[in-house]
Amino acid sequence: MTTTFNPGPSKVYPEIPAYVQDAYDQGILSINHRSEGFMTLCREAVELLKDRLSIPDSYRIVFTSSATECWEVIAQSLTRTMSYHFYNGSFGEKWFTFAKNIRPKAKATTFDLTKMPDFESIKLPKATEILCFTHNETSNGTRIPQMALESIHRKYPQALIAIDATSSLGGIALDFSRIDIAYGSVQKCLGLPAGLGLMILSPRAVERARQLNEGGHYNSLLRMLENMDKYQTHYTPNVLGIYLLKRSMEKRYGIGPIHKRLEEQYKDLSEVITNSSVLDWMVPDEYLRSRTVLAVKAPADRIAEIHRTANEAGIQLGKGYGPHKETSFRIANFPAIDSEDVEKLKAFLLNNYS
Repeated sequence: MTTTFNPGPSKVYPEIPAYVQDAYDQGILSINHRSEGFMTLCREAVELLKDRLSIPDSYRIVFTSSATECWEVIAQSLTRTMSYHFYNGSFGEKWFTFAKNIRPKAKATTFDLTKMPDFESIKLPKATEILCFTHNETSNGTRIPQMALESIHRKYPQALIAIDATSSLGGIALDFSRIDIAYGSVQKCLGLPAGLGLMILSPRAVERARQLNEGGHYNSLLRMLENMDKYQTHYTPNVLGIYLLKRSMEKRYGIGPIHKRLEEQYKDLSEVITNSSVLDWMVPDEYLRSRTVLAVKAPADRIAEIHRTANEAGIQLGKGYGPHKETSFRIANFPAIDSEDVEKLKAFLLNNYS
Protein backbone atom coordinates (compact mmCIF):
# COMPACT_ATOMS: atom_id res chain seq x y z
CA MET A 1 0.00 0.00 0.00
CA THR A 2 1.32 3.44 -0.94
CA THR A 3 2.02 5.84 1.90
CA THR A 4 1.07 9.35 0.84
CA PHE A 5 2.80 12.54 1.93
CA ASN A 6 0.87 14.63 -0.55
CA PRO A 7 -0.04 17.93 1.15
CA GLY A 8 -3.67 17.88 0.12
CA PRO A 9 -5.82 16.05 -0.22
CA SER A 10 -3.65 14.09 2.14
CA LYS A 11 -3.81 10.92 4.18
CA VAL A 12 -7.07 10.49 6.08
CA TYR A 13 -7.40 8.95 9.51
CA PRO A 14 -7.76 5.15 9.38
CA GLU A 15 -11.12 5.24 11.17
CA ILE A 16 -12.79 7.14 8.30
CA PRO A 17 -14.12 4.07 6.39
CA ALA A 18 -15.86 2.80 9.55
CA TYR A 19 -17.33 6.26 10.19
CA VAL A 20 -18.71 6.39 6.64
CA GLN A 21 -20.39 3.01 7.17
CA ASP A 22 -21.82 4.27 10.48
CA ALA A 23 -23.17 7.35 8.71
CA TYR A 24 -24.93 5.13 6.18
CA ASP A 25 -26.31 2.80 8.85
CA GLN A 26 -27.60 5.73 10.93
CA GLY A 27 -29.30 7.47 8.01
CA ILE A 28 -26.94 10.47 8.18
CA LEU A 29 -26.50 10.49 4.41
CA SER A 30 -30.21 11.25 3.94
CA ILE A 31 -30.77 13.58 6.90
CA ASN A 32 -32.62 16.85 6.29
CA HIS A 33 -30.39 19.84 7.06
CA ARG A 34 -33.31 21.65 8.73
CA SER A 35 -34.08 18.74 11.03
CA GLU A 36 -33.45 18.39 14.75
CA GLY A 37 -31.06 15.56 13.99
CA PHE A 38 -28.86 17.74 11.81
CA MET A 39 -28.96 20.65 14.24
CA THR A 40 -27.78 18.34 17.02
CA LEU A 41 -24.99 17.02 14.80
CA CYS A 42 -23.92 20.55 13.82
CA ARG A 43 -23.93 21.77 17.43
CA GLU A 44 -21.88 18.78 18.61
CA ALA A 45 -19.34 19.28 15.81
CA VAL A 46 -18.92 22.97 16.68
CA GLU A 47 -18.57 22.28 20.41
CA LEU A 48 -15.98 19.54 19.80
CA LEU A 49 -13.98 21.78 17.45
CA LYS A 50 -13.82 24.51 20.07
CA ASP A 51 -12.77 22.07 22.76
CA ARG A 52 -10.15 20.14 20.77
CA LEU A 53 -8.62 23.14 18.98
CA SER A 54 -8.78 25.54 21.97
CA ILE A 55 -11.06 27.99 20.17
CA PRO A 56 -12.59 30.51 22.60
CA ASP A 57 -16.26 29.97 23.41
CA SER A 58 -17.03 33.52 22.25
CA TYR A 59 -15.84 32.76 18.70
CA ARG A 60 -18.25 31.67 15.97
CA ILE A 61 -17.74 28.84 13.48
CA VAL A 62 -19.46 28.59 10.10
CA PHE A 63 -19.19 25.82 7.53
CA THR A 64 -18.28 26.48 3.90
CA SER A 65 -17.64 24.30 0.87
CA SER A 66 -13.88 24.98 0.92
CA ALA A 67 -11.21 27.32 2.23
CA THR A 68 -11.12 29.21 -1.06
CA GLU A 69 -14.82 30.10 -0.73
CA CYS A 70 -13.79 32.14 2.30
CA TRP A 71 -11.78 34.55 0.10
CA GLU A 72 -15.01 35.94 -1.32
CA VAL A 73 -16.89 35.93 2.00
CA ILE A 74 -14.15 38.00 3.67
CA ALA A 75 -13.97 40.51 0.83
CA GLN A 76 -17.74 40.82 0.44
CA SER A 77 -18.94 40.81 4.03
CA LEU A 78 -16.04 42.01 6.18
CA THR A 79 -14.39 44.63 3.95
CA ARG A 80 -15.89 47.96 2.97
CA THR A 81 -12.83 49.57 1.34
CA MET A 82 -9.63 47.53 1.45
CA SER A 83 -7.71 44.62 2.89
CA TYR A 84 -3.92 44.49 3.08
CA HIS A 85 -2.17 41.22 2.23
CA PHE A 86 1.29 39.88 3.07
CA TYR A 87 2.34 36.91 0.97
CA ASN A 88 5.24 35.05 -0.61
CA GLY A 89 3.49 32.12 -2.25
CA SER A 90 0.82 31.05 -4.68
CA PHE A 91 -2.10 30.72 -2.27
CA GLY A 92 -1.44 34.08 -0.64
CA GLU A 93 -1.26 35.62 -4.10
CA LYS A 94 -4.53 33.99 -5.15
CA TRP A 95 -6.27 35.28 -2.02
CA PHE A 96 -5.06 38.80 -2.79
CA THR A 97 -6.15 38.53 -6.44
CA PHE A 98 -9.69 37.49 -5.50
CA ALA A 99 -9.91 40.20 -2.83
CA LYS A 100 -8.78 42.85 -5.32
CA ASN A 101 -11.39 41.70 -7.85
CA ILE A 102 -14.08 42.52 -5.28
CA ARG A 103 -12.42 45.45 -3.48
CA PRO A 104 -10.11 47.09 -6.07
CA LYS A 105 -8.29 49.17 -3.44
CA ALA A 106 -6.84 46.06 -1.78
CA LYS A 107 -3.05 46.23 -1.48
CA ALA A 108 -0.23 43.82 -0.75
CA THR A 109 3.38 43.50 0.35
CA THR A 110 5.27 40.55 -1.11
CA PHE A 111 8.38 38.96 0.37
CA ASP A 112 10.68 36.08 -0.49
CA LEU A 113 11.47 32.76 1.17
CA THR A 114 14.41 34.05 3.18
CA LYS A 115 13.16 37.00 5.20
CA MET A 116 10.00 38.12 6.93
CA PRO A 117 8.85 41.70 6.30
CA ASP A 118 9.76 44.23 8.98
CA PHE A 119 6.24 44.82 10.21
CA GLU A 120 7.36 47.59 12.56
CA SER A 121 8.55 49.71 9.63
CA ILE A 122 5.62 49.13 7.27
CA LYS A 123 3.16 51.99 7.14
CA LEU A 124 -0.27 50.86 6.07
CA PRO A 125 -2.99 53.03 4.49
CA LYS A 126 -5.47 54.43 7.00
CA ALA A 127 -8.30 52.70 5.16
CA THR A 128 -6.88 49.23 5.94
CA GLU A 129 -9.61 47.13 7.57
CA ILE A 130 -8.17 43.61 7.48
CA LEU A 131 -4.58 42.32 7.57
CA CYS A 132 -4.31 39.05 5.66
CA PHE A 133 -1.65 36.35 6.13
CA THR A 134 -1.11 32.81 4.90
CA HIS A 135 -0.21 31.13 8.16
CA ASN A 136 1.45 28.10 6.53
CA GLU A 137 1.96 28.61 2.79
CA THR A 138 1.20 25.21 1.28
CA SER A 139 2.89 26.04 -2.02
CA ASN A 140 6.40 26.70 -0.66
CA GLY A 141 6.63 25.56 2.97
CA THR A 142 6.92 28.94 4.72
CA ARG A 143 5.07 30.08 7.83
CA ILE A 144 4.16 33.29 9.62
CA PRO A 145 5.57 32.96 13.17
CA GLN A 146 3.35 33.92 16.08
CA MET A 147 5.63 36.83 17.01
CA ALA A 148 4.98 38.42 13.61
CA LEU A 149 1.23 38.40 14.20
CA GLU A 150 1.76 39.87 17.64
CA SER A 151 3.96 42.64 16.22
CA ILE A 152 1.48 43.74 13.57
CA HIS A 153 -1.41 43.44 16.02
CA ARG A 154 0.30 45.85 18.42
CA LYS A 155 0.94 48.38 15.67
CA TYR A 156 -2.52 48.23 14.10
CA PRO A 157 -4.89 47.11 16.87
CA GLN A 158 -8.03 48.33 15.09
CA ALA A 159 -7.53 46.17 11.99
CA LEU A 160 -8.89 42.65 11.93
CA ILE A 161 -6.28 39.91 11.48
CA ALA A 162 -7.24 37.15 9.04
CA ILE A 163 -5.20 34.01 8.41
CA ASP A 164 -5.39 31.26 5.84
CA ALA A 165 -5.02 28.33 8.25
CA THR A 166 -5.57 25.62 5.65
CA SER A 167 -2.29 23.85 6.46
CA SER A 168 -2.44 24.78 10.16
CA LEU A 169 -5.95 24.08 11.44
CA GLY A 170 -5.92 20.87 13.43
CA GLY A 171 -2.14 20.55 13.52
CA ILE A 172 -0.76 23.81 14.91
CA ALA A 173 -1.81 25.36 18.21
CA LEU A 174 -3.14 28.77 17.16
CA ASP A 175 -3.26 31.74 19.54
CA PHE A 176 -6.73 33.07 18.77
CA SER A 177 -6.13 36.15 20.91
CA ARG A 178 -4.23 37.52 17.88
CA ILE A 179 -6.62 36.16 15.24
CA ASP A 180 -10.02 37.49 14.20
CA ILE A 181 -10.64 35.32 11.15
CA ALA A 182 -9.17 31.87 10.49
CA TYR A 183 -10.27 29.61 7.68
CA GLY A 184 -9.25 26.25 6.33
CA SER A 185 -10.34 22.99 4.72
CA VAL A 186 -10.55 19.55 6.28
CA GLN A 187 -8.36 17.59 3.83
CA LYS A 188 -5.05 18.53 5.43
CA CYS A 189 -4.38 18.65 9.18
CA LEU A 190 -7.92 17.54 10.03
CA GLY A 191 -7.33 14.25 8.20
CA LEU A 192 -10.69 14.06 6.38
CA PRO A 193 -11.83 13.72 2.76
CA ALA A 194 -12.03 17.02 0.86
CA GLY A 195 -15.30 18.90 0.49
CA LEU A 196 -15.75 20.92 3.68
CA GLY A 197 -14.36 24.26 4.83
CA LEU A 198 -14.45 26.12 8.14
CA MET A 199 -14.38 29.79 9.03
CA ILE A 200 -13.68 30.82 12.62
CA LEU A 201 -14.67 34.35 13.64
CA SER A 202 -13.85 36.46 16.68
CA PRO A 203 -16.50 38.68 18.32
CA ARG A 204 -14.77 41.65 16.64
CA ALA A 205 -15.21 40.03 13.23
CA VAL A 206 -18.88 39.27 13.89
CA GLU A 207 -19.44 42.86 15.00
CA ARG A 208 -17.73 44.12 11.83
CA ALA A 209 -20.08 41.99 9.73
CA ARG A 210 -23.06 43.48 11.55
CA GLN A 211 -21.77 47.01 11.08
CA LEU A 212 -21.28 46.53 7.33
CA ASN A 213 -24.65 44.73 7.10
CA GLU A 214 -23.78 43.30 3.68
CA GLY A 215 -26.59 41.11 2.37
CA GLY A 216 -26.29 41.24 -1.38
CA HIS A 217 -24.79 37.80 -1.96
CA TYR A 218 -25.98 34.26 -1.43
CA ASN A 219 -22.90 33.68 0.73
CA SER A 220 -23.23 36.90 2.73
CA LEU A 221 -21.74 36.28 6.16
CA LEU A 222 -24.73 37.59 8.09
CA ARG A 223 -26.95 35.01 6.39
CA MET A 224 -24.46 32.30 7.30
CA LEU A 225 -24.32 33.45 10.92
CA GLU A 226 -28.10 33.73 11.23
CA ASN A 227 -28.47 30.12 10.12
CA MET A 228 -25.71 28.97 12.47
CA ASP A 229 -27.60 30.62 15.33
CA LYS A 230 -29.93 27.64 14.87
CA TYR A 231 -27.06 25.24 14.02
CA GLN A 232 -28.22 25.17 10.43
CA THR A 233 -26.47 26.16 7.21
CA HIS A 234 -27.78 28.54 4.56
CA TYR A 235 -27.40 25.91 1.83
CA THR A 236 -27.57 22.13 1.77
CA PRO A 237 -24.23 21.28 3.38
CA ASN A 238 -21.79 18.40 3.19
CA VAL A 239 -23.59 16.53 5.96
CA LEU A 240 -21.26 13.54 5.70
CA GLY A 241 -18.25 15.85 6.05
CA ILE A 242 -19.68 17.43 9.20
CA TYR A 243 -20.46 13.99 10.61
CA LEU A 244 -16.93 12.75 9.88
CA LEU A 245 -15.51 15.90 11.47
CA LYS A 246 -17.58 15.33 14.59
CA ARG A 247 -16.60 11.65 14.88
CA SER A 248 -12.94 12.46 14.26
CA MET A 249 -12.90 15.21 16.89
CA GLU A 250 -14.40 12.79 19.43
CA LYS A 251 -11.37 10.55 19.06
CA ARG A 252 -8.69 13.25 18.93
CA TYR A 253 -6.70 14.62 21.83
CA GLY A 254 -6.43 18.35 22.36
CA ILE A 255 -4.34 20.42 19.98
CA GLY A 256 -1.38 20.65 22.41
CA PRO A 257 -0.24 17.01 22.12
CA ILE A 258 -0.86 17.01 18.36
CA HIS A 259 1.23 20.17 17.91
CA LYS A 260 4.03 18.61 19.98
CA ARG A 261 4.02 15.37 17.97
CA LEU A 262 4.18 17.21 14.64
CA GLU A 263 7.10 19.28 15.92
CA GLU A 264 8.92 16.06 16.84
CA GLN A 265 8.18 14.52 13.44
CA TYR A 266 9.43 17.69 11.76
CA LYS A 267 12.71 17.46 13.71
CA ASP A 268 13.18 13.82 12.67
CA LEU A 269 12.76 14.67 9.00
CA SER A 270 14.69 17.92 9.34
CA GLU A 271 17.81 16.10 10.46
CA VAL A 272 17.74 13.86 7.39
CA ILE A 273 17.17 16.71 4.94
CA THR A 274 19.70 19.06 6.54
CA ASN A 275 22.44 16.41 6.44
CA SER A 276 21.70 15.23 2.90
CA SER A 277 24.27 15.87 0.18
CA VAL A 278 21.52 15.80 -2.46
CA LEU A 279 18.57 17.59 -0.89
CA ASP A 280 18.22 21.10 0.51
CA TRP A 281 15.54 23.18 2.17
CA MET A 282 13.61 25.58 -0.02
CA VAL A 283 13.23 27.79 3.07
CA PRO A 284 16.74 28.23 4.50
CA ASP A 285 15.74 29.94 7.78
CA GLU A 286 14.25 27.39 10.17
CA TYR A 287 12.34 30.17 11.95
CA LEU A 288 10.32 30.79 8.76
CA ARG A 289 9.93 27.12 7.86
CA SER A 290 6.52 25.46 8.07
CA ARG A 291 6.21 22.47 10.40
CA THR A 292 3.26 20.99 8.48
CA VAL A 293 4.40 21.33 4.84
CA LEU A 294 8.09 20.66 4.26
CA ALA A 295 9.38 21.98 0.93
CA VAL A 296 12.60 20.36 -0.31
CA LYS A 297 14.57 21.45 -3.35
CA ALA A 298 16.95 19.70 -5.76
CA PRO A 299 17.83 19.99 -9.46
CA ALA A 300 14.91 19.26 -11.77
CA ASP A 301 16.35 15.99 -13.07
CA ARG A 302 16.88 14.73 -9.53
CA ILE A 303 13.33 15.72 -8.55
CA ALA A 304 11.91 13.55 -11.32
CA GLU A 305 14.13 10.68 -10.19
CA ILE A 306 13.12 11.12 -6.55
CA HIS A 307 9.43 10.89 -7.41
CA ARG A 308 10.04 7.78 -9.49
CA THR A 309 12.09 5.95 -6.86
CA ALA A 310 9.69 7.00 -4.10
CA ASN A 311 6.75 5.57 -6.01
CA GLU A 312 8.66 2.32 -6.49
CA ALA A 313 9.17 2.25 -2.71
CA GLY A 314 5.46 2.76 -2.06
CA ILE A 315 5.80 6.43 -1.10
CA GLN A 316 3.93 9.31 -2.71
CA LEU A 317 5.60 12.69 -2.26
CA GLY A 318 3.86 15.96 -2.99
CA LYS A 319 4.80 17.63 -6.27
CA GLY A 320 6.29 21.10 -6.26
CA TYR A 321 3.85 23.96 -6.80
CA GLY A 322 3.76 27.03 -9.02
CA PRO A 323 7.21 28.42 -9.92
CA HIS A 324 8.87 25.69 -7.81
CA LYS A 325 7.05 22.79 -9.49
CA GLU A 326 10.05 21.30 -11.31
CA THR A 327 12.71 21.91 -8.65
CA SER A 328 11.06 20.85 -5.43
CA PHE A 329 8.86 18.30 -3.72
CA ARG A 330 6.70 18.71 -0.65
CA ILE A 331 6.22 16.50 2.40
CA ALA A 332 2.99 16.73 4.37
CA ASN A 333 3.53 16.48 8.12
CA PHE A 334 -0.11 16.23 9.19
CA PRO A 335 -1.63 14.49 12.23
CA ALA A 336 -3.00 11.52 10.27
CA ILE A 337 0.59 10.78 9.18
CA ASP A 338 1.97 8.75 12.06
CA SER A 339 5.46 7.85 13.28
CA GLU A 340 5.56 4.64 11.20
CA ASP A 341 4.94 6.68 8.05
CA VAL A 342 7.71 9.08 9.02
CA GLU A 343 10.13 6.23 9.73
CA LYS A 344 9.38 4.74 6.31
CA LEU A 345 10.11 8.07 4.63
CA LYS A 346 13.27 8.62 6.68
CA ALA A 347 14.62 5.20 5.73
CA PHE A 348 13.90 5.88 2.05
CA LEU A 349 15.68 9.25 2.10
CA LEU A 350 18.65 7.95 4.08
CA ASN A 351 19.10 4.93 1.84
CA ASN A 352 18.88 6.90 -1.41
CA TYR A 353 19.71 10.56 -0.80
CA SER A 354 21.90 10.88 2.28
